[in-house]
Amino acid sequence: MSDPSTTHPAPGPEHAAQRRAVSKFLRRMMPLLVLMLLINNLDRTNVGFVQDELQADVGIGATAYGLGAGLFFIGYALFEVPSNMLLERFGARVWLTRIMITWGVVIIAMCFIHNVTMFYSLRFLLGVAEAGFFPGAMLYMTQWLPDSDRGRASAIFLGGSAAAGIITGPITGALLELHGLGGFAGWRWMFALEGTFSVLVGIAAGFFLVSRVQDARWLTPEEKDALSAAVARDQEARSRAPRTARWRLVLHPQVALLTGAFFAMTLTGYAITFWLPSLIEEIGGLSSFQVGLLSAIPAVCSMAAMYSMSRFTDRAPDRRPFLAITLVLSAVGTYLATLGSPWFGLAAITLAGVGSKCAATLFWPMAQSGLDLRIAAPGLALINSIGNLGGFVSPTLFGYLKDTTGSTNGGMYTLTAASLLAVVAARYIRAARPVEAAQGTGATSPQEHRNPEGDPQRPVVS
Repeated sequence: MSDPSTTHPAPGPEHAAQRRAVSKFLRRMMPLLVLMLLINNLDRTNVGFVQDELQADVGIGATAYGLGAGLFFIGYALFEVPSNMLLERFGARVWLTRIMITWGVVIIAMCFIHNVTMFYSLRFLLGVAEAGFFPGAMLYMTQWLPDSDRGRASAIFLGGSAAAGIITGPITGALLELHGLGGFAGWRWMFALEGTFSVLVGIAAGFFLVSRVQDARWLTPEEKDALSAAVARDQEARSRAPRTARWRLVLHPQVALLTGAFFAMTLTGYAITFWLPSLIEEIGGLSSFQVGLLSAIPAVCSMAAMYSMSRFTDRAPDRRPFLAITLVLSAVGTYLATLGSPWFGLAAITLAGVGSKCAATLFWPMAQSGLDLRIAAPGLALINSIGNLGGFVSPTLFGYLKDTTGSTNGGMYTLTAASLLAVVAARYIRAARPVEAAQGTGATSPQEHRNPEGDPQRPVVS
C-alpha cells in the first residue's frame, strides 16, 4: 500500500502563505467591494420606488418612466468597455473610486428634477458614470485571486446585489416618509441623501482599496510572493490557450452565447427591480415603508439561495447544468406571476428573482475563466455592457405595455420566453466549436489546456 503522504503530499509553506493571503484579501477588501456594489445597485434602482411621486410632481407617466429607467443602460453600454480599459491604466483604487464619486454626484443632481427631459438626461448620465464599476470589480478579483478561489469570491461579491434588494425597499421607504421636511418632497430627500452617502463611501474607498498585490501593506513578503505566483500561473495557463484576433471578440461563439444568456437574465432582473414596487402597491392599503419591506422578500430568498448554491456548485466540475435549472425557475416564476392575486404574484416574482440571482452567481465565474488575460478587461466589459441592454429593453417594454394594455402580463410572457431561450444558450455554451488557428487552417493545438469549467477543448479569445 502506498504511503498517503506520498500520494497526497502535504501543502508546502508557499501554499500556506497563499491561503493566508487569500483569507486576508477576503477579510479586508471584499467587505468594501460588497458595500460599493450594494450602493451601486441601490442608486441605479431607487427610481423604481418613486414612480408614482414622479408622475404626481413632474408629470412622468408609465411610458416616460420606463424609457427614463432604461436610458441608464444606454449610457452604461456605450462607456463600459472604455471605462474598464482605463481601469487597467490607472488601477482599481483610482478608477473605482472615481466611478463611485461621479455616480454619487449624479444621484444628488436627480433631486432637482423638474421635467421629463431632465429625468432622461440624468438617467443617461448616471449610466455613463457607473459604467465600468461591475466588470472592473470582477477584473480586480482576477488580479488578486487564483481561479480556485474566484467562485467563492464572486458569490460573496454578488451577495451585495442581493443585499441591495433587501435594504433598498426599507431604506427608500423610510426616506420617502421625510416628505414635507424643509418643504421638500420625500423623493427629493431620497436622492440627495443616498447620493451624498455614495460620494462619502467613494472617498473612503480611495484610502482603503489596494490596486496590486505587491502594494498591500497587510501582506507579508512571503504572502505577496505566493499569491502573485498563484495568480500568475492561472494567467499563464489562460494565455497559452488557442487565440483569435481581438477584432473577432464579438464574433466568438463563447462571447456571443454568454452575452445572450446574460441579456436574458438582465431582462428578468431589472423588470423585477423597476416594477415590483408598483405590483406590490396593487395589494392596496400599504404605506411606502410597507411596500419597501414587502419588496425585500425576493431579495432575502435570493440571498439565501445564492449562498447555498455557491457552496454546492463550487465543488461541481461543470456549472452549466445548474445555470439551466435556475433559468427554468426564472421562466416558471414570470409565467406564474400572470395568474392569481397580487399576493400570489409576489410569490411568483420571488421564485423568478431567486432563479435570476442564482443564475448570475453561476454565470460570472464561467465568464471570468473563459477569457484570455489580455482581453479580460474589454471582454468582461463587452459581455456586461451588451447584456445590460436588457435593462433598457425591460423597463421600456413594461412601461409601454402598461400604458397601452393596462397590464404587465405581456411583459411577463416576454420574460418567460427570454429565460427559456437563455436555457438553450446555456446548453450550447458547452458545444461551442474551437477557434481556428490564426493561419486559417482550421487546426487547433492538441495541447489545449483544461479550463476551470471542465472542458479540455474550450478555446479562449484574445
